[in-house]
Amino acid sequence: MRRPLLLGLAALVLTTGAALAEPKANQLFGAKATASPHKPHAIGTYAKGCAAGLVQLPESGPTWQAMRLSRNRNWGHPEAISFIQRLSAFAAGQPGWAGLYIGDISQPRGGPMLSGHQSHQIGLDIDIWMLPPKSLRLSRGQRESISSVSVRSGDQRRVSSAWTPQHAAILKQAARDPAVDRVFVTAPAKIEMCKTARAADRDWMQKIRPIYGHNYHFHVRLKCPAGSRGCQTQTPTVAELSKGGNGCDDTLMWWVTDYLDPPKTRPQKPAEPAPRKRGARDYVMADLPQACQTVLSAR
Repeated sequence: MRRPLLLGLAALVLTTGAALAEPKANQLFGAKATASPHKPHAIGTYAKGCAAGLVQLPESGPTWQAMRLSRNRNWGHPEAISFIQRLSAFAAGQPGWAGLYIGDISQPRGGPMLSGHQSHQIGLDIDIWMLPPKSLRLSRGQRESISSVSVRSGDQRRVSSAWTPQHAAILKQAARDPAVDRVFVTAPAKIEMCKTARAADRDWMQKIRPIYGHNYHFHVRLKCPAGSRGCQTQTPTVAELSKGGNGCDDTLMWWVTDYLDPPKTRPQKPAEPAPRKRGARDYVMADLPQACQTVLSAR
């Protein structure tokens, strides 16, 4: 009779442990439909934090439209909303562009997301589509189904026929904005911009950072706004990068050479697999800044 009793106790322990398991932070933040009732404040880092008092980017404006509205990720710090207004107004002055299509910014209270990004957690990251808007009157349904355009060739080594001087002008305008810390874009785009930019006018190019992907959109990251104590701007900062260099050097070509076709090396004994690195979707509230609990629970 002891064995059934022990089995029953074991089952109870397992059931209780599962019930007490701490929920993931992305599930908690992903469930929030509105911003917290606080003054705007970015908290933590771009990939481990949250945001108080975010503002919702209007679904449509005179020079922009927010895309994929079902995600409810068109929330940002007021500085981000102001930047979108500035850059989209500039884009609307470019031939063939009615403005900008805006992708993900942040969730209503920031924090880790249920899917997709590791960053975009503090209301200061903005995805901007490469597709030149012909219309700013898209329906909600059209904004769910329409796709952007890739400005990278199929072999990933150069820009595609979709790349235009207007793309370069908009990226340059974004990089020259004093609120911007860096702009992530596919490497072939930066390579092309390094070829065409005037040698005497390349300081802003330092902010253009090559990264895998980012061929259907570019990603703008803003600096921590004044007054956002506890917000951590990414390091190394732009001023520290390459001691003032613009990144138009041999290191840039790595992205279209060794990155795509790594040099062959002598076979070695297989190493022990490295432990899986925890990502944003693994975080619980204890992993985030303490202030995020206040943001999450506010009504």
